[in-house]
This record gives sequence, structure tokens and C-alpha cells, in this order.
Amino acid sequence: MGLTGTALAIDAGNSKTDVAMLATDGRILGRARGGGFQPAVVGTARAVDVLTPLIAAARAQAGLTDNVPVAHLSAFLANADLPIEVTRLTAEITARGWADTVTVRNDTFALLRAGLPDHGEPLGVAVVCGAGINCVGLGRGGATARFPSIGRLSGDWGGGAFLADEALWHAARAEDGRGAPSELARALPAHFGLATVLELIEALHLHRIPDARRHELAPLLFAIAADGDAVARSVVARQAEEIALMATIALSRLDLLSEPTPVVLGGGVLAARHPLLHDQLTHLLAEHAPKAIPHVIAAPPVLGAALDALDRTSPAPPPQAYERLRSEWA
Repeated sequence: MGLTGTALAIDAGNSKTDVAMLATDGRILGRARGGGFQPAVVGTARAVDVLTPLIAAARAQAGLTDNVPVAHLSAFLANADLPIEVTRLTAEITARGWADTVTVRNDTFALLRAGLPDHGEPLGVAVVCGAGINCVGLGRGGATARFPSIGRLSGDWGGGAFLADEALWHAARAEDGRGAPSELARALPAHFGLATVLELIEALHLHRIPDARRHELAPLLFAIAADGDAVARSVVARQAEEIALMATIALSRLDLLSEPTPVVLGGGVLAARHPLLHDQLTHLLAEHAPKAIPHVIAAPPVLGAALDALDRTSPAPPPQAYERLRSEWA
């Protein structure tokens, strides 16, 4: 039997993993942060191995040096995209013996939980646009809407990594004449101290510029769009259309288009509140899902994981437990 009154919350993304040890009165007892969670690259067991030292560190902060499991563990994980992946990850985490009970979901559900009220039936949709893009929703009776979200293979468009590649694509075509002229052709190579897009292509292809630095191009795209560049603006507009489309389809699947429903927006691209993207997105939602109530949250997704862990404790925590927990990430 696990430690009553304690739970573990995990938010594991592609680039970082957060673990929180909490008490069921809403106090955070310990925290730890580590590297990315990539079971598709290293395999399920090795990916879960990343969690081991983080859980140990959070438990140590809480003064728990034994191996007694906690009552519940809520894990919201990147790359838990398909049902079979959720099943495999649940089995692997359960086998580690960290908790009496385990819940595993895709990490976009953590964003959704963080943006929903703490009482009443959870109804809403979340769209995350960070390095990638995803959308999930919860409806009445536990109904769920979601997308596979494994890239272009599953029809996805957008996210910071995708936008960086789009910016490069348009810059290359602007420079060699295959595409419309664009400030992207000057600004992207200049960011790396280079004179031409061709030089940038060569530096990226030969890894003189690390692939990890490509993410720096997405903020440049938004800055150039804000200055009026037509090509850059068209890419930003397309991203807004895609986010609005995913949210509208999820609301429709859950039969929530006809009533006021939260649409929670998060991830680095959306949390930055780029005016062109945000204004176009809210305009499109007002047009296609007029009852939707969009709001951007900047709280870390591990808050959603912690709230979910609190939801699953028994007896049900009082309202002040949720207030205390949210204040930890205010």
C-alpha cells in the first residue's frame, strides 16, 4: 500500500521533463527537471529510465528516502500519441512500482487540465503549438477528441520546428527566383552571420550550424511578418488557420460548438502571443466557433499533471487544495 496523501506528477516533453511530488492538500513537496522524453527514438524502457533519477530527486526533497510507492502517479508524456504507445508506457511505468495507481496520457491533456476549472465536469479543447502541434478535447460523459499528431504522416501542419523549415523553404525560393521576393532571404542567413541563403543551406547541410539552432528561425519568421513581409505573413496566417481548424473540429466532434466552451492555447509559439497570429486566430475562432472562449495560458504543463493527480485522490480534496497548488505556479 502506497503513501496516503502523496502523489507524483510528470510532464515529459521532447526537450525537457518536469516531475513534482505533491501532498493532497496542494503543497509541492519536491520538484526535479531533466532532459527530453523520446520513446520513439530510444525505446519505451530507456525513455522511462529518464524519469528514475528525477523521481528520486523529488522524493528526496520531500524527505522520502525509502522505496514505498506513492498513492497515485499522473504522467503526461510526449510521444504517447497512439493507443498502443499509451498502453506500453503505462505498463512500463506501472512495473517500476513508483505508485499504487498510474495514469498515462498525451502531454497535450496536461495543458487542457491546467486551463480548465477545478470542479464540475471537464469540458474543453486545448491546442498546443510549441515545437510541434497537437489538439485534444474532453466532452460530456468522458468523450475524447484528439488527433494522432505524429507529423506530416498524420496530416499535421505547423509548430515551431515546422515553421522554421517553412521559413527556410521560402527564403531559398526567394533568393533563387522560384518564389516571391521576401525579406526572409536576407534576414535568415544574416542571423547566423552569413550573406546568402545558399551559404546557410550549405552550413546546415554540412552541420557547421547544429540542427538544434534551426528553432531560432521561427521567432525570426514572426518578426519579419510583423514588419509587413507578405511571404512571412502568409505563413503566419496559415498557422492561425490550422490552429483554428483543429480546435473547431475537436469542438464539433464533442458536440460543443453550440455552447460556451474553453479553448486552451499553449506551447511556446502561442504563449508568445505574436499579435498577427493571436489576432488572426481569435478572428477565425469567432467566425467558425463563435461560442468558443479562447485563452492562452503560460503556466508550465506540469501544473496540469499535478491537478490531474489531485483529481484522482480520495477523498476528494477541498477547493483550497487546488488554490494552493495553482499558487505554486502563479
